[in-house]
Amino acid sequence: MTPETAITELRAGLELALMVGGPLLVAVLAVGVVVGLLQAATQVNEPTVAFVAKAVAMVVALAAMGSLLIGMLVDYTIALFQRIPQIVG
Repeated sequence: MTPETAITELRAGLELALMVGGPLLVAVLAVGVVVGLLQAATQVNEPTVAFVAKAVAMVVALAAMGSLLIGMLVDYTIALFQRIPQIVG
């Protein structure tokens, strides 16, 4: 395996990780900002409220996009397994 091949495979894996984790992180970030603004406006600094809201947002995002994200992971894994002879040889 050449260094270029290794870097290409590593880059593809990192891009996939970003595509899989990105939507979930954006959903949690958006909810965290809204909850933070509401807590600042009402002066209610309860960490449980923020945690529960973020957990609910994560579950909703996974329910909405879970099959798409799993499909991306499966497609990448199949393609990677199919490229093993080219990578090694």
